[in-house]
Amino acid sequence: MSGSTARAVQRPTGPPPWFTGLVEGLPRFTDSRLGRLIPPPEVRPRQSAVLALFSAGEDPGALGNGPDVLLTQRHAGLRSHAGQVAFPGGRLDPGDDGPRGAALREAHEETGLDPAGVLVAGLAPRLWIPVTNYHVTPVIAWWERPSPVAATSRREVERVVRVPLVELADPVNRFMVVHPSGIAGPGFDVRGLFVWGFTAGVLTGLLALGGWERRWDTTRMVPLPPQPTAAEAEAEQAVPDADAGPDGVVREETGDHA
Repeated sequence: MSGSTARAVQRPTGPPPWFTGLVEGLPRFTDSRLGRLIPPPEVRPRQSAVLALFSAGEDPGALGNGPDVLLTQRHAGLRSHAGQVAFPGGRLDPGDDGPRGAALREAHEETGLDPAGVLVAGLAPRLWIPVTNYHVTPVIAWWERPSPVAATSRREVERVVRVPLVELADPVNRFMVVHPSGIAGPGFDVRGLFVWGFTAGVLTGLLALGGWERRWDTTRMVPLPPQPTAAEAEAEQAVPDADAGPDGVVREETGDHA
């Protein structure tokens, strides 16, 4: 085989030890980081899933690069949660093979990634989002054979970004986000993305399980930037809500940034 042909073959990249440790720690994930929210007996939550997809990075040898995670930014013109950052994901459809199938299907629809190159390694415990009554299952996966990704569902997704874990863990990029209600939760400012709510909470827990977390200033409070109203978003872009996902993103009646 010639040198050029050999370079053209993309060999699978197996998960590193830190990712294996992250997966092994999933059973205690919500208990230690987000609180395991259990709906009242009379409530019947709707089911959804999000894909937390990690890889070795776009250029593992480059300074400041290395392992990353796939995030999306919601379209600025949607009527619900415009411009917010999320994991790819959405509600479970009848034809899905459980949370794994739903997360991979939604990720393919939103970003164009090839599910064949994704190794699903485990599931984090479900989280109940009271404001939307959704049970959200984070699906943890390793990107063995990364494929090109982009905002393929332009009515929903404005950006698709592979964010290096070293940038998420950098204390300079971390703070507590204060919602107008007074509730505070972790936040990140990376690659032009302001990450808060459910997505930031899940990232915080996964960084800790993977051994990436560094000491950061939890007393640094940043107010939540003004969020566009439905009327403002509709007037600006006139983009109707499509089937968006639940990890901080609303798809039709779904949503959880609260």
